[in-house]
Amino acid sequence: MKSATFFLFLAVLAHASVQGQALTVVVKGIKNDKGNVAAALYRSPDEFMKKTWQSRSADSSSGELKFIFETVPAGNYAISVMHDENKNGKVDTNMMGIPKEGFGFSNDAMGAFGPPEFDKAKFVIPDTQQVIITLKYY
Repeated sequence: MKSATFFLFLAVLAHASVQGQALTVVVKGIKNDKGNVAAALYRSPDEFMKKTWQSRSADSSSGELKFIFETVPAGNYAISVMHDENKNGKVDTNMMGIPKEGFGFSNDAMGAFGPPEFDKAKFVIPDTQQVIITLKYY
């Protein structure tokens, strides 16, 4: 009977690792309640800022918002967040290409002229259960 219980335990663990875990994304520093805030989860350098694996959005709320991504399988990931104040689906920029709306990335990573590299924003599941991103506004 003990061996049957042990194998059942291993089967449950294997199923849980395939299914993944929940990931909480905390977005801080939201400057107002205009528009919405969106978070995009990416699985690889090739997909980063090109092909979103999963996304979440909510009406903006000054201060802080939380998003939950359910059942995220083990692997490397990165997140981008934007405060789309006018709800046009993109981060608006000025004539010089500088964002006029809030944005941020996992690890609070920044790029020199544009988004950071995937490796700067990367985190690992299952090691990470929560990511905190502070929005930047210019």
